[in-house]
Parts: sequence; structure tokens; C-alpha cells
Amino acid sequence: MFDQLEGVLRKFKEIEARLSSGEFENPQELAEVSKEHSNLQKVVDKYLRYKDLLSGIRDAEIMLKDEDPEIKEMAKTELEALNEQKETILKELEIALVPPDPNDDKNVYLEIRAGTGGDEAALFVAELFRMYSRFAEKLGWSTKIISSSESGLGGFKEIIILIEGKGVYSHLKYECGTHRVQRVPVTETMGRVHTSAVTVAVLPEVGDIEIEVDQSDLRIDVYRASGAGGQHVNKTESAVRITHLSSGIVVQCQDSRSQTKNKEMAMKVLKARLYEKEQMEHDAQISQDRKTQVGSGDRSEKIRTYNFPQGRVTDHRIGLTLYKLENIVNGELVDIITPLNNYFQAEKLKALKQND
Repeated sequence: MFDQLEGVLRKFKEIEARLSSGEFENPQELAEVSKEHSNLQKVVDKYLRYKDLLSGIRDAEIMLKDEDPEIKEMAKTELEALNEQKETILKELEIALVPPDPNDDKNVYLEIRAGTGGDEAALFVAELFRMYSRFAEKLGWSTKIISSSESGLGGFKEIIILIEGKGVYSHLKYECGTHRVQRVPVTETMGRVHTSAVTVAVLPEVGDIEIEVDQSDLRIDVYRASGAGGQHVNKTESAVRITHLSSGIVVQCQDSRSQTKNKEMAMKVLKARLYEKEQMEHDAQISQDRKTQVGSGDRSEKIRTYNFPQGRVTDHRIGLTLYKLENIVNGELVDIITPLNNYFQAEKLKALKQND
């Protein structure tokens, strides 16, 4: 590990020298190098702190040999504290050396769909949509509805939104899966608690270079949009539905009054879904090859339960239970997302060690 860290330190110094020289062919190259510098600095800062701790430990060990009892006692106390800090930062360095997810900085398409539970599930789709929108707002991200299908009582059968901002995918990538809600529905006359389910998919936005789509493998239909949006919805065929024939994936978009813009957005969502499909197949093959399964948080997994009578949220993957449901559904997701990221990062580290 320390050879790797020394390599990171050398590369960091090389990039710093290059940034100081200011010799770049174009702004894009400068942006890419600056981003690499920023990513490496997080590791380098920890490594330099680790080196400082080692120096402090050596000094404390020398002080332990002093004949003065007070100095020896002081050195002993300091040595204990320094060794504790050293162990902590070593663990942080191990995790920091895990290769970053190439999608972490990407925007995402967040798809929320009602599962079992009828109107109650559709209502919970609307609540999760509001929860993620408020979380995005807290972090300064922007959200845009791509498509939606409303149900009765103010819910959604499904809704797809684009979330744009810094590190969106890195925060939301473990939200995909089945979210269960337990509460008394508004339509329940006997006061019984029902369990309903909603599925969430988190798709990183991809560019044209990352995935190519054969136009002959597409069927594109246009139709009149429905729902809110003004009189145009009944007069123009602005909505677009794209079917990817070989995979069977269907994407539709009616957010814009422009058919061209709807087609462009639908293509972006299709590419995101195809990219996700490739990633899942790739990850499944890796898991099979190494005969170990790292929790992926995929959409088939029942990941979380929101129990309203108890005010409780439980994430089943990491055994985390929080009695702050109201705060969470109002967008305060940090207390769930941070432990999830730490857990899956540690799992990746464990898998890397098994493959060494």
C-alpha cells in the first residue's frame, strides 16, 4: 500500500508542477488535469498527515526514555493518542486507494415507480419524489421532470427526473432498489397498517461516446401528450416514445412542447438505461468470476422500509435504523447516505484484497 501511496504522491507533485507551468492546449485539458489534482489531493493530504503522525510517534518514543517521570508520563499519553490517530488514518487511506467509480461525478436520471399497493404505492412515489427533490435542493442541485404518469389522489404511477449537480451519482447510486412503506392508507377505513412498495432506479447520464445506439434498432412513435401543460397537449403530437427493439427497453418523454426536444431527451434516457444494463451484466460477471457477492443495491433488492406508525426508517443492507422518519422524507438523507457509502466502499476494499 505504501508503494502505491508514494506513487500517488509523485504523480501529485508532477501535476502540481504542470498546473504551475500553465501549459495546456485547451480549457478542457486544464479542467481534466485540475480535477485529477483535486482527487489526488484528498489522498495526499491524508498520507502527509500519516507521515507527520509517524514523526510524532518517533519523538514520543524518544521522550519515553527520559529519566524525568513527568516527561515519560506525558510521552506515554501522547503516544497512545498518536497511535490511535495512526490506526484511524490508515483505514481511511486504505479506503481512499479504492479506485473511484467513473460515474461518481455524473448527473442522474432518477426513476421512481409504484409497485404493489395501488393508490397507496402511487402516493408514496410522490413522497419519494418530493424527498429526493428536497435533498437535491439542499445540495444545490437542479431537478427537471422528464416524464410522469399521474394516478388518483395526487400520486404517480411513475416519474422520471433528471438531477444535475456536483457528485450527484456518488450520493444517490445506492438508492436503487425496492423501498417499502408501512402505514395506514388514506383509503383505509379500519385503521389497518398496509405495506406497499416502490422501486427506485438511479441511472448515470451518459454521453454519445460512452454508448452507441444503432438507429435501425429503434422504433420511434409520436403521440399527443396528456396531463398538465396547457392546450397544446391535445392539439400537437409532441410526445415521443422510443422502443429499443433488441433489448425491449421503452422510453417516453412529453415534458417539452417540442417534439425534437422530447426525442432528444428520450434518447438520453435510453442511453442511460442501456449503459446501466451493460454495467449490471459486467458486474454480474465479475461477481461470478470471483465467487463473492458484494451488495450492489440493484433495483430487485428490498433495501429500505419506511414505517410511519413507529416513525422509523430501516436500511436493510447495513442494518441501520433511524427514528427520524419525518426528517428523512423531508430530504434530510445524509444520515443514511453517508453510512451507505462508507459500507459499500469498505466492501469494495474487501473484494480488492480477496483478489490480490
